[in-house]
Amino acid sequence: MMRHAAAAAAAAAAAQAPAPVTSAPTLPTVASTPRRVATAPAKPASKRHGTARWSRRRGVTTAFAGIAALGFAAAYIGPLGAAFTPHAEAAVTPVTLYTSTIRDAQTFVAADGAGQAADLQRDTYTVYVPPKPKPSPNAQAAAAWKAPFVVPNPGSAQAIAYDMVKARGWGDDQFACLVALWNRESGWRVNAYNSSGAYGIPQALPGSKMGAYGADWQTNPATQIQWGLGYISGRYGTPCGAWGHSQSTGWY
Repeated sequence: MMRHAAAAAAAAAAAQAPAPVTSAPTLPTVASTPRRVATAPAKPASKRHGTARWSRRRGVTTAFAGIAALGFAAAYIGPLGAAFTPHAEAAVTPVTLYTSTIRDAQTFVAADGAGQAADLQRDTYTVYVPPKPKPSPNAQAAAAWKAPFVVPNPGSAQAIAYDMVKARGWGDDQFACLVALWNRESGWRVNAYNSSGAYGIPQALPGSKMGAYGADWQTNPATQIQWGLGYISGRYGTPCGAWGHSQSTGWY
């Protein structure tokens, strides 16, 4: 009994005693370095505002682009739809210029409502005829101008012509007209040539016509003058007649 009481007392004492504390194994300490965290730099306030404005502009541009796309679609689809839409073709009556003129000329609206035809007058228009231009004083003076008589140099072509003029019974006034005429035509040169084919002092066209008065018609002034006076006499009557025609037309 004594043993059992001692054992119970020992057990009770053991239960009241504090449990032994066991220490955890110690680990070696490692020096830890602070971890760097990358942080983005703060944007300036002006850049943040610029980004906001660009975003707003991009939104407005996108909106306008959408509206423009809708407009182009409507412009292309509208005519195509109208083209494929069946519709009745209106009958077109051809109207000629004659029909339109007659219709306009014969259309009349009565001034009164009584239905009485108005008194229409025909041929009441007038035609304006422009007056003929009056000749200038210079032209009149040129037409009235008379060539003066000048005694030709002996042995010259004009001296030969003067003798022939006198032989035909013409006076000094006719010789003066002849001198003025052939001064204009050839300058009294035997070899005067025109691109039209006229040749010599009288400007015969063609020059070979003067061959009827001599084979030397190309170089002999007497042969040319004889042919020229015969041409003037047969066509104009006198040298002054040929000169007047040349004054009005520029040729004889």
